[in-house]
Amino acid sequence: MAEAETAAAAAAEEKELPLVLLLKPLPQFFDEALSKKFRFLKPWDDSSVPTHLFLTRHTESARVMVCTPNDSIDSATLDCLPHLRCIVSTSTGVNHIDMAECRRRGISVGNVGIAFSEDVADYAVGLLLDVLLRISASDRYVRRGLWPLQGEYRPLGSKIRGKQVGIVGLGSIGMEIAKRLEAFGCRIVYNSRRRKPSVSFPYFPNVCDLAAESDVIIVSCALTDETHHIINKDALSALGKDGVVINIGRGQLIDENELVKCLVQGEVGGAGLDVFENEPHVPQELFVMDNVVLSPHSAVLTPEAFSSLLQIIIDNLDAFFSGKPLLYPVE
Repeated sequence: MAEAETAAAAAAEEKELPLVLLLKPLPQFFDEALSKKFRFLKPWDDSSVPTHLFLTRHTESARVMVCTPNDSIDSATLDCLPHLRCIVSTSTGVNHIDMAECRRRGISVGNVGIAFSEDVADYAVGLLLDVLLRISASDRYVRRGLWPLQGEYRPLGSKIRGKQVGIVGLGSIGMEIAKRLEAFGCRIVYNSRRRKPSVSFPYFPNVCDLAAESDVIIVSCALTDETHHIINKDALSALGKDGVVINIGRGQLIDENELVKCLVQGEVGGAGLDVFENEPHVPQELFVMDNVVLSPHSAVLTPEAFSSLLQIIIDNLDAFFSGKPLLYPVE
C-alpha cells in the first residue's frame, strides 16, 4: 500500500513539472539533473514516429525547447511548433538556429553566455603557445626516438612576448583571451562589428588591415552570414609568411582550402585549429605539418564548463516558466 502511494505521489509530482521539448538526447549528467525539475518531450523515445510528426502531435504542449549545436532549427521545424515561445541553446553560437525566423514568430532565444569564455580563452592561448614553441611537435620528436639519432629538435620555436595579436571578435571570449595575452606581454588589436567605447585596444574595422598589422590572428567571433570566411585569401596574404592563425570559433569562419594552400606553400607561418569546416573531417595535408596544432573541437570540454552550462540551462528555463527575462538572451 505504501509503495503504491509513493508511486502515485511521484507520478503526480512528475505531471506537475514544467514540460520541455528536446530534439536530441543530452549527456546523461545533464538529463539526470534536469529531470529533477522538468519533464521532457523526447522524439527519439518512439522511433516508429518521424520527428516532424511527433512535433506536430505535441504542438499544443511544446512552448519551450532545449537544443544542441547538432540540432537544425529551421523554418520547417518551427512550422511544426506554432506555440513555441522560447529556445534555450546549449552553445554560445546560434548559427544552427534560424534567428530571423524566430524574430518573425516572436520566439525568444537564449544561449550559454559566458559559461565557456574562460575555458575557450585558456585553450586559445594554449594553442598559440603550442604553435609558437612547437610543444606538440617536440613531443612527437621525442616519442619517435629521434632525439638520440638526430640531435636537438629543429626548427626553433618563437617567443610569445612582444607579439601583436589581432583578435577577430572581441566578445566575452575575445576579452578573456586579451587579458591572458596582455599578461604574456603581447600587444592587442581587434576587429569587431563595431568599435567598443570601453576598450582601449586599437580597433580595425577591416580584417585585412588587422591582419597586416598582426603577428597572430585569433578568430573568436560568432558565425553569421557576414562572418562566413571572414579569414579569406586576402586576410591570410596580409598576415604573411611568419603569421599564425588560431581558430576557436567555428570552422566556417576561415576559408579552409585557402588556409591549407597558404600553409603548404609557406605563405602563413602556422596554425592552431580546434574547429574545422567539415567536422569531423580534417584536411589530411595538415597532419604532417609540425607548425600546425590540431584538436577535435574540444576547447570547452572541462567539468567546470559543463557545470556552468547546466546551471545556465536551468536558470534560462526557470526564467521562461516564471515569466522573467532569459539569463543570456540572443539579440
